Amino acid sequence: RSGGTTRKASRQEVGALMLNSKLPTWEELHASKLLTELEVITLLEYDKILELLGKPIPSKMQEIMQWMVDEKMLIDVDGKGYYITNFGAVAAAKDLNKFDGLARKSVRLIKYEGKNKAGASKEYPGRKGYAVGFESLIIFVQGLLQDSEIIKNALRVETSIYPEKALRELIANILIHQDFNIRGTGPMVEIFEDRIVFSNPGKLLPSKKIDRLIRTTPESRNEILASAFRRYNICEERGSGFEKAVIAIELYGLPPLKFEELENSFKVTMYAPKKYAEMTNDERIEACYQHSIIEYFGNGGFNNTSLRKRFGMHEKQASQISLLIKDAMEAGKIKAKDPNNVSKKFSLYVPYWA
Repeated sequence: RSGGTTRKASRQEVGALMLNSKLPTWEELHASKLLTELEVITLLEYDKILELLGKPIPSKMQEIMQWMVDEKMLIDVDGKGYYITNFGAVAAAKDLNKFDGLARKSVRLIKYEGKNKAGASKEYPGRKGYAVGFESLIIFVQGLLQDSEIIKNALRVETSIYPEKALRELIANILIHQDFNIRGTGPMVEIFEDRIVFSNPGKLLPSKKIDRLIRTTPESRNEILASAFRRYNICEERGSGFEKAVIAIELYGLPPLKFEELENSFKVTMYAPKKYAEMTNDERIEACYQHSIIEYFGNGGFNNTSLRKRFGMHEKQASQISLLIKDAMEAGKIKAKDPNNVSKKFSLYVPYWA
């Protein structure tokens, strides 16, 4: 409209309107019908979100509702009621089955007997929203994992064979980076005798490469959810999730993480401990490459000593590590930081792209 009359917009005006308009993301779409205040608080565990943020619960209902609107969990319809957004539901639902279309987005947790799916299995379906149910999920997964005993300072201590830091980051990753537009499937954690597989619907974003996922420029298809998980202290700062996981598995002496992009999904496998002699050459080379990334950002590069310690090997086994470094260089995974340095003893190595 112009001057109180309606006229046909010019091509330039239509173009400007399209540039300035913003389509709502999946997270901003409605997950519910129009609801009353009572219906909203019956469906959402808002008090748990406030607890994660370290904030007190407001004393007035209207303040609670306004906070949830500001948090993008609700859409206020001019005092007529509220819509719960998809973000509000997947983050804070008491039961995702109460929301049409979101039941299949709950976390599936399956434990298999043995090393493949042929053995008996038991499924533990999740119900809660990701943020409000995250700590319980981590505790439950740890309870299902086979425990091992380690001797530390002459004391016998029960500890999981998998580092909690890696578990947290890898589970958070499949929740945050899944493609919610793929219907009928959701994030899944599969526990086998010798590994844990974390998978989510959706391939990598076009800007991502499978061998450049550790310490890369952060990018997410679900920015509202990713931002919320950081504010709720569920996961680390942007772009550091895989890096934290790799550091943790190195400390535990585990094989390298395995990243796989499938036709319509992405998965990461974390393996149970293996000795150097039990690893395949491909696993050793990948461990060397992942170590090179961690050390490149931490210390400017790695050397024979740091890689040997990563595998928990003795100084007398330095020659085996030298052979591995040679193999990794020939595979195009790493390179010498200083090509002119002829002393192998003091050589530093960096990722191929550094």
